[in-house]
Amino acid sequence: MRTRRFGGIRRLLVVTGVLVVAVALLSGCTRSIHGRAVSIYDDPFKVAGLPTTSGPNGPRAGAADSPLTAQDSDNGQIDHLVLNALDDIQTYWQGEFPLEFGGTFAPVTKFISWSAKTPRSQAGQFCGESSYRLVNAAYCRLDGSVGWDRGVLLPAVADEFGKMSVVMVLAHEYGHAIQEMAKLVGRRTPTIVKEQQADCFAGAFIRNVAEGKAKHFTINTSDGLNQVLAATVAFRDENPDDPQSVHGSAFQRVTAVQIGFTDGPKGCQGIDQNEIDRRSVNLPQGNGDGGQANSEVNQSNLRQLATDMAAILPIPDEPKYSYDTAKLNCRNAADTAPVTYCPATNLIGTDVPALHDRGVSNADDEGLPTNVTGSYSAYIVFISRYTLAVQHAVGQALTGAKTGLRAACLSGVITAKLADPNHKSPSGITLTSGDIDEAVSGLLSDGLAASDTNGNTVPSGFSRVDAFRAGVLGDQTTCAARYS
Repeated sequence: MRTRRFGGIRRLLVVTGVLVVAVALLSGCTRSIHGRAVSIYDDPFKVAGLPTTSGPNGPRAGAADSPLTAQDSDNGQIDHLVLNALDDIQTYWQGEFPLEFGGTFAPVTKFISWSAKTPRSQAGQFCGESSYRLVNAAYCRLDGSVGWDRGVLLPAVADEFGKMSVVMVLAHEYGHAIQEMAKLVGRRTPTIVKEQQADCFAGAFIRNVAEGKAKHFTINTSDGLNQVLAATVAFRDENPDDPQSVHGSAFQRVTAVQIGFTDGPKGCQGIDQNEIDRRSVNLPQGNGDGGQANSEVNQSNLRQLATDMAAILPIPDEPKYSYDTAKLNCRNAADTAPVTYCPATNLIGTDVPALHDRGVSNADDEGLPTNVTGSYSAYIVFISRYTLAVQHAVGQALTGAKTGLRAACLSGVITAKLADPNHKSPSGITLTSGDIDEAVSGLLSDGLAASDTNGNTVPSGFSRVDAFRAGVLGDQTTCAARYS
């Protein structure tokens, strides 16, 4: 049988160089809050033990600018933003470093700012190379400096994902300085380990901001944290199998950030090649043919996917399917276009043209993608409505926060099986790493694949993606235990 491949999207990368940020999932199951170990799953409206908050997000009003300075700075808004971020980051590590690693914390003393728009004749130097057209932010191991492009990269990040995503960029780069200081890495350490650790350290610092401990910044744990994670998706390695890919897929990077956010720097120390391999086992490491064969969302492919879902998570009373409309006028559920599940009739109704539109790739769009889309952006919603039928079959509640998180988790179980090269799919469907990243992006953007039969979902994309990851790396029992 011919293998079908739901290809990951091709990303138009408008910035070059080694990028930073990272997006979403989880490893630990407890977090120490005020000296007390608590489960992070007891309350679905909490984010790794913190309450889900809305409201202020970004620079604190009235906070005095940091006294830190940068070489070649233009003294503009971006540099003030960055230096305030570095001040808060260094304050955080001043307290954490001795506790986590022992010894004395030695703050970075050299910061360098440049604009990639500066003419070649006026360009400066960073880490031994010209800053002409250098669209980047980085830590330089040669002289222990941190540098950034204030002209192109950071303004683009701020415009698309908010100022806290700029803070995240610098927290990642400072994470590399912490690695060096703590002697966690060496010349033989795989680059992806260094990058995942830095992502993790950034997540630990963002936790500190979310707890209200940063002088210059604040972040809410709903749309604010969602934006930071979405920035990570935008700068993922599109094809981790490419030798030039050193940061990881969105799934990998979000995992690392969430480890740091949940478990703190101690959790980051546990990230090595073996740990990364364990959470990537049986998952696609590349995009196969490069994501060129993007499976169209149509009725024929949906029927094949329904066959796979029934084989992966079988239930005695399989739902019926309609491909004419998602308007079912169900007596005990709301319409959740483009796909609706009605428990009363055990029917899944799909508006195929609308679902197709959801799965159109934005790979050729210019600019930084706030939401990475492709065919699996659509298929994951279809899968999630089947998981509501699975919950209905075992008598679980079909409304409420835990229902939606179970839907995301069970969707992860199905996704992992479709992605497993050792799984023999009845329809021949296989997935790529790009498909999984599309699912992560959709869970961050609107969370429809993590919603109940009324279309309601928790406001935290962090929690939605974590539930999906639990299913990808676990099984149906994992989902039932977490969200009972």
